[in-house]
Amino acid sequence: MLILNTGGTFNKRYDSKSGELFVPGDNQAIDFIVSTFSEPITIEGLLYKDSLEMRSEDRELLAKTISQSDEKIIIVVHGTDTMDQSAHHIARLRLDKVVVFTGSMVPFSIDAIEATANLAMAIGYARNVSSGVYIVMQGVCGAYDRVIKNREYGKFEYV
Repeated sequence: MLILNTGGTFNKRYDSKSGELFVPGDNQAIDFIVSTFSEPITIEGLLYKDSLEMRSEDRELLAKTISQSDEKIIIVVHGTDTMDQSAHHIARLRLDKVVVFTGSMVPFSIDAIEATANLAMAIGYARNVSSGVYIVMQGVCGAYDRVIKNREYGKFEYV
């Protein structure tokens, strides 16, 4: 299993000097969560961006990385604002792999509960589904085109 870290709120930390949240260029949050699992999981940092800053070339890099990986199960930690766009991009590849997108509405560094729950659920879900592209967020799991972010309520839902 491979976890690709693209950044997003999941990874954000507070900079006490600037008073702002930033996406650090490391996998600290994911490393901490995965260290509690008994199965070895490979973690690769890819972009370290807020998903609102992601462009087509970033999605191409993500697609190339997923396509070229020998892993059949890949979790993508991604920002929630454009997670659906990246998932659609990967789905067009029609790979014989399980690709699960997850993230967090609250940074792990501020409250670890949601990020930990989402990543753990994504890993468990990925182990039990057939090839395809999925989104797992806030207890909602399903195909990439059936799980959406309801911006009005700040929650993910199955449609």
